[in-house]
Amino acid sequence: MQFLRLTIPLLLTAVAGLIPIIAFMWSTETRWIHATKDRLEVYMVIIAAFALLLGVVNVIQSNVKKIERRQKGWQYGAFLLAGLISMGAVGILSAARIGPFQGIGFLDDGTRTPFQYMAEYIFNPLQAAMFALLAFFMASAAFRAFRARNFEATILLVAAGIVMIGRIPLGETLLGGSPLLGEFTEWLMTWPNGAAQRGIMIGAALGAASLSLRVIVGIERSFLGIERNE
Repeated sequence: MQFLRLTIPLLLTAVAGLIPIIAFMWSTETRWIHATKDRLEVYMVIIAAFALLLGVVNVIQSNVKKIERRQKGWQYGAFLLAGLISMGAVGILSAARIGPFQGIGFLDDGTRTPFQYMAEYIFNPLQAAMFALLAFFMASAAFRAFRARNFEATILLVAAGIVMIGRIPLGETLLGGSPLLGEFTEWLMTWPNGAAQRGIMIGAALGAASLSLRVIVGIERSFLGIERNE
C-alpha cells in the first residue's frame, strides 16, 4: 500500500521532471529523448483537460452545497451555476454542430452563432465589469502603499507621481509642450523599474527552480496529500 501510495507517484514525478531537463541540455541529434519529451507534453495537455473537468465539478459541488444550506452569497452561486451550465451547454452543442448551434464563431454569411452572441454580449461585458471593479481595489492598495511613512516610501510616491503624470497629456501641457517629463518617465520605466523587475524575475525563477528540484527529488510531497515527510 505504501509502495502504491508514495513510491510510484514519486518515481513518476521524478522521471517526468528530469526528461525535459535532459532534453533541453542534450543536442537535437538524440532523437529518443526529444521524442519522449514531446510525448510527455501531449500527456500533460490531456491531464490538464481532466484537471479542468475536475475543477468544473468542484465548482458545481461547492456552489450546490452553498445553495442548499442558504449560506451567505448563495444567490451569486446560483447565478454562477446558471451561467456555467448555459454557456457550457451552448459551447458543447456549438462544437458538435447540433441543430441551430452551427459552430462557435461567425457563420459564412457573417452572422453570429449563439455561442458567439453569448460571448460577445454576456461574457465580455461581465469580464469588463469585473476588471473595472478591480480598479477600485488597485486604487485602495496604491493609496496604502504610497503613503510617505519613510524614505523608501517617499521615493516610491514621488516616482509613481512622476510616472502617472508623465503618461498622460496633462504632464506635457504643464511643461508647455516639452517632452522632457515624458522622456524622464520612459527612463524611469526602462532603467530603475526594469532593474527591479529583473531582480523580481530572477528571484521568482530561483524559487520555482528550488521548488521543482524539491518535487523531483521527493522532498516536497504536498501534491500527494502528505503534510510532512514520512
